[in-house]
Amino acid sequence: MINLKNVTLRRGAKVLLDQASVTLNPGEKVGLVGRNGAGKSTLFALFNGTLNEDGGDFDMPRNWRMGQVAQNMPETDQAAAEFVLEGDTRLAELRQRLVAAEASGDGMEMAHVYTDLADAGDHDALPRAEALILGLGFRVDELNNPVNSFSGGWRMRLQLARALMCPSDILLLDEPTNHLDLDALVWLEAWLQRYAGTMIVISHDREFLDAVTDVTLHIDHAKLTRYGGNYSAFEILRSQQMELQQASFSKQQDKIAHLQKFINRFKAQASKAKQAQSRVKALERMEKVAPLLADAEFTFGFKEPNNLPNPMLAISEANFGYTVDDEPKAILQGVSKSVLAGQRIGILGANGQGKSTLVKTVARTMPLLAGTLTEGKGLNIGYFAQQELDVLRPQDNPLEHMIRLAKELGPNSGEPSREQDLRNYLGTFNFSGDMVKQTVGTMSGGEKARLVLAMIVWQRPNLLLLDEPTNHLDLATREALSMALNEFEGTVMLVSHDRALLRAVCDEFWMVGRGKVDPFDGDLDDYQRYLLDESKRLREAAKNSARELASAIAVPAVAMAVATPAAPVLADNPMLSNAEQRKLDAQKRQQQTAQTRPLKRELEQNEQRMASIGLEKSQLEQRLTTSMLPTEMADAGRRLKALADEVATLEERWLELSSQLEATA
Repeated sequence: MINLKNVTLRRGAKVLLDQASVTLNPGEKVGLVGRNGAGKSTLFALFNGTLNEDGGDFDMPRNWRMGQVAQNMPETDQAAAEFVLEGDTRLAELRQRLVAAEASGDGMEMAHVYTDLADAGDHDALPRAEALILGLGFRVDELNNPVNSFSGGWRMRLQLARALMCPSDILLLDEPTNHLDLDALVWLEAWLQRYAGTMIVISHDREFLDAVTDVTLHIDHAKLTRYGGNYSAFEILRSQQMELQQASFSKQQDKIAHLQKFINRFKAQASKAKQAQSRVKALERMEKVAPLLADAEFTFGFKEPNNLPNPMLAISEANFGYTVDDEPKAILQGVSKSVLAGQRIGILGANGQGKSTLVKTVARTMPLLAGTLTEGKGLNIGYFAQQELDVLRPQDNPLEHMIRLAKELGPNSGEPSREQDLRNYLGTFNFSGDMVKQTVGTMSGGEKARLVLAMIVWQRPNLLLLDEPTNHLDLATREALSMALNEFEGTVMLVSHDRALLRAVCDEFWMVGRGKVDPFDGDLDDYQRYLLDESKRLREAAKNSARELASAIAVPAVAMAVATPAAPVLADNPMLSNAEQRKLDAQKRQQQTAQTRPLKRELEQNEQRMASIGLEKSQLEQRLTTSMLPTEMADAGRRLKALADEVATLEERWLELSSQLEATA
C-alpha cells in the first residue's frame, strides 16, 4: 500500500502540502482533485520518484511496477505500433536477455527466457499494442505510420497507449482525456475499469472520474483529505462536511463571545475574579474550529446579443472538406440543415468524421466546397477553436489581444474600449495585475482558454461555435462555462468530450458520420452504446480485411504447391448412377470431415482452456476475500488481469473457429 505520514511538500517557498497523512490500498482507483496550482502534479512527482518529501514519511512498495504517460512529445520515425509495443518494458527486457543468451550460446538461459516470454504474452504483444492504438481513435491504415507523421495531440495519444501497454502495479494518469474525442474516451473508460492494479488519475472531467474511480483525494489549502467514493460522492460528502464545519465554527464563536463577555465584565471584581480566571483558562484550552476557507468561485456571463436573426444559418446541399493540391476532398456531402435562434445543438460523431471541419467552415476559417451556406442578417459568431493558438498570438499578451480586438470592431462593438476599461474587463476573467502583460506563449492551457472565452464574451455574439472548449479548464471553470451557456440567449453549437457539459447545455444532437449530418434521436447514454457498437464493427471489418488478404495470398500459394490436384468432387449429377452418386457423396463427406477435424479439435481445446481459466479465476477471487499480504494481493490481481486478457484472446479465436465451421457446413 501507499502511505503518507505527516508529509510536507514545497515548490520554492510555497508549501503545497502541510503535514499530510493518507493511506491508499492495493487495487484502489483514486481520483486526485483540487484547484489548478493546488499541488496535484507535485504530489504525482512524489509518487513517481522525481521529487522527495520535504518532511514526514512517504512509503510505496519498492517492487511495484509503474506505468505513466511520458509528458515529452515523442520525436521518432518509428512505426506507431512498434513505438507502443516498446511500452511493455517486461518484454523489452526479456528480448534483450534473449539476444545476449543467443550471442553467448547459453542454451539454459535461452530456455528460461523463452518460457518467460511466453508468460509475458510475447505471442500476442503486437495485436495488444494495435488494439490499444485503434481504441484511442487511430485507423487501421495508420498502425505502421511513423510517429513523427502525426500531430502533437495524436502523438500524446500514442504516449498514452504506450503507458497502457506497460505491465504495471500502479498507473499514474495526469489529464489523460485532454487529447481524446468522446469515442476514444468511452473506450478508455472501459479499459481502465478492467485495470487490475492501483490507479491514481488527475482529471477535470467529472463523468470520467465517476466512471473509473472509487476513492477521491482532495488537495485544498495544503491539506490532503481522503473521501470514499467517486467524484459525485466526494461533492456530496464535502458539502456536508463544509456545512458541519461552518455550524461548529459559528457555535464555537458564540461560546467564545459569551466567555469573553463574562471575562470583560467581571475580571475587575474581586468577588468574581476567580470565576473570570477559570474562563480565561477555558478559552486557552479550547481547541479552535477553523473558519471555512472557501475559495471565491469563478463566474462569468455572456451579454445579451444585439439581435437574434432567425434562422441563424441555412445550409443547402453543402459539401464540407478541404483542398489538397487544388483537388477538393469532401468529408461531408449533401448537407442541408437550418440553425434557428435559441437552439442548443451538440455535435456528435466518432473521431475523424468531420465535426471540426463542419464547425470551422461555419466559423469562416475554411471554405465551403459546394452548395450554399446562407447567414442570417446580423449574424455575429463567437468561435472557440480546439487549438486555442488558432485564434491567439503567442508573442502577444492579453491586453494586446483585447486592444487589437477593440480596434477591429471599432465603435460598432458598443463596449468601453479605453485601456483601463479593458484591464478591468480582463480582471473579471482572473487576469489581474501583471498577468495582463504576460505573453500568451508562456501561459497554461487553462489561462489561454479563459482568454479566448473573454474575447468571445466581449464581442457579444449571437451564435457560439465551441470546439472542445473544456480541454484545459478545471472543474470550477467548466461549471462556470456550463452556467454561462445555460443563461446565454443566443444559439450554441458545441463539440465536446465533456459529457457533463453536453448534458447540461444541449437539448438536441446532430450526428456527424459516414459523410452525412443527421439528427441523433437519443441521449448521451444511447450515443455511448452506439460508439461501442461502432468500435466493434470497425474491429470486425479490420479482421475480415486481414482474413481476406490472407486468403488472397494463400490461394495462389496452395495452387503452386500442389503438383497433381485431386479430382474435384462433383455436385449431384442426374447422369450418374445411384452407386456412383453415393460414392461421390461419401468422398465429399470425407473431404468435409478432413477440413473440419482440426477446427473442431482446436475449438474443443479452446473451450477446455476457457473452463480451466474460469476455475482458476474463481479460486483467485475467493482468495482475495481472505486475509492476504499486500504482495500476495498484487500478484493475485496481476494474475487475474493476465487471465482476463487470455480469455479475450480465446473468445476472439472461438468466434473465428465457429465462423469457419459454419462456412464449411
